[in-house]
Amino acid sequence: MKPIDIEKNECAKKGEVKHDPSFSGKDTLKQIMACCIAHSLVIQAGINMAFSAVLLPQLKDSDPDIVIDKSQASWIASIVTIALPLGSIFIGPLMDRYGRKQMCIITTLPFLLAWVLHAFATNVWFIYIARIIAGFSGGLTTVSIVYVSEIAHPKFRPMLLSLNSVFVTFGILLTCVFGFWFNWRLMSQIFFGVVLLSCLGLYFIPESPYWLVVFKNDHIASSKALRWIYSDEATHEEAFKRILESKRNATCDNNDVNETSAFIRLKRSFESYKDPTVWKPVIILIILFLFQQLSGAYIIIFYAVDIFREVGNKNSIDGFTALVWLGIIRFVMSIISTLVSKNLGRRTVMFFSAFGMIITGFACGFYLYIFSNSHSLHNYNTTSNYQPFLDSNLTNFNKTESAATIIPTSDFTTNSTQPHTYTSNNIPLFLILGYVCFSSLGYLVIPWSLIGELLPVKVRGKLGGVLISVAYLLMFIVIKMFPFILEAISFANLLIISGVINSAGLIYMYFWLPETLGKTFEDIARKFQSSKAKK
Repeated sequence: MKPIDIEKNECAKKGEVKHDPSFSGKDTLKQIMACCIAHSLVIQAGINMAFSAVLLPQLKDSDPDIVIDKSQASWIASIVTIALPLGSIFIGPLMDRYGRKQMCIITTLPFLLAWVLHAFATNVWFIYIARIIAGFSGGLTTVSIVYVSEIAHPKFRPMLLSLNSVFVTFGILLTCVFGFWFNWRLMSQIFFGVVLLSCLGLYFIPESPYWLVVFKNDHIASSKALRWIYSDEATHEEAFKRILESKRNATCDNNDVNETSAFIRLKRSFESYKDPTVWKPVIILIILFLFQQLSGAYIIIFYAVDIFREVGNKNSIDGFTALVWLGIIRFVMSIISTLVSKNLGRRTVMFFSAFGMIITGFACGFYLYIFSNSHSLHNYNTTSNYQPFLDSNLTNFNKTESAATIIPTSDFTTNSTQPHTYTSNNIPLFLILGYVCFSSLGYLVIPWSLIGELLPVKVRGKLGGVLISVAYLLMFIVIKMFPFILEAISFANLLIISGVINSAGLIYMYFWLPETLGKTFEDIARKFQSSKAKK
C-alpha cells in the first residue's frame, strides 16, 4: 500500500497509533546526538545573556579605544533582550516554509556576523549593531526547540527538550569562566568558532520527518529521515504512522477545500486558531509564562550581584564570583531537571520546583522582615550597592560589579544613604541560592520546552515564535520595573509577595497543566479537544 493510501485510510478511521516497540541503544544515541547538535544553537543565547557582564568591565579597564558612558553601557546590556522577540516572530513562518534543519543552519549565519563585528569593533556603534544581530539571532534559535520536539521519540522527548535549558546555561557558564582568562575580543573569536562547529554539525542531521509530511507532503523524504533515526523496521513503521496521524488531524476536516484559492487558504489559517487543540495550549502557556516572570526568578539572576551583597554577609561574596556561582547552579540544576523529567514527568517536576520556591521565598522574606534593623531594602536603589549606576563616570565599574543592569543612571535617585546589610550571617543568601536552585529545576526550564510539546505541528512554528516573544516581552517589563517597585515596597515584602504568586501558580498548574511524559502529539491533542469533537 502506498503512503498516500495509508493517509486516506487514516482519515477514514480514527485508529489509535500504538507506541513504538523497544529500539536499540544505537537508535537512542542517534536521537540524542541530533538533538544535541540542534540545541548547540542555544549556547549562543546563553552567551548573549552573560557576555555584557564580561564586556562592560573590560571595556572600562583594558580597552582605551572604545570609551563608553553609563547610558551606553545600559544599552549594550539591554539591547539583546529588545531585539530577541523579533527573531522569535520571524522564525515561525520561515521554518514552516523552508524547513527546521534548513533554518537551523541559516540561524548560524547572523551569529557569525555578530561575532565578527564584536572582534573587530572600533567604536560603540559596532557593538550596538553586533548585539542587535546577536539578539535577533537568539530569537531565531526557537527553531531548535521545534526541531527537537519533532525528531525525538515520545519516550525521550521531555528529557531531550529539557536539554535546551542545559545548553543555554552552559553558554552562560562558558562566558563567565572565559571572562576570567580572556579578553573580550579573543572571546568573540572563540565564540565564532563555536558557531562554526554548530553549523558544520547541522549538515549531518536529518530534516524533521513531521515537517516533510505535514508541510511538504513528501512521504519518501520523511521515510528516509526516519530511517536515519530508527534502524529497526517495526519502529520505523510505527513512527511513520504517528506522523501520518498528525497529517490526518491537520487535513481530514479540509479535504474538500480548493487548495488553489489564496483566500480559502488564508481563511483556513485563521480557522485553525479556533481549534481547541490550538487556543487552549496557547492560553495555558501564556499564563504559565506570566507566573514564571512574576516569580522573580529572572530578577534575581539579572540583579544577582546587588541582591547577594544586600542580603548576605558584607564580605561573603564579590560580584563576579556570584555570577560564576549562578552559572554553576543553573547549569547543574538544568541537568538534574533533564534527568528527573524523563522519569517523573513535567507536572511533578514543576510542582516540586514551585513548592521549593514557595518555601525558600517565604522563609527569606519573613527572615529579612523580622530580623532587619531600622533600615530596609526600600532604599535598595539608593544605596551604594547601586553606586556603579549612580556615579557620573565608570570609576567603580569593575569586575566585582559586572552584573550589568539594563537600567540607565537617570532611573535612580541620587540622595543615597549609607549602605545597609540585613544580617551578619549568610542565611538569607543561602535561601536566595535555594530559590535559584528550585526555580532552575522547573520554572526557568520547563515552560520553554512545553512549547514544543503542547502546540500542534500545524501551528508550532508560527505560534511558538509568538509565545517566546511574549515571554521575553514579559521578562523585559518585569526586569525594567523592578527598581521602581522597590520604591514602594521592601525587598523582604517582595519575596513574600512572590511566595503568594508562586502559590497561585502551583494551584493553576494543578488544574490546568497537562502531563506530556510518554505521550504522542496525538495523545496531547486529544487532551485539549472538546467533548463534542471527541465523539
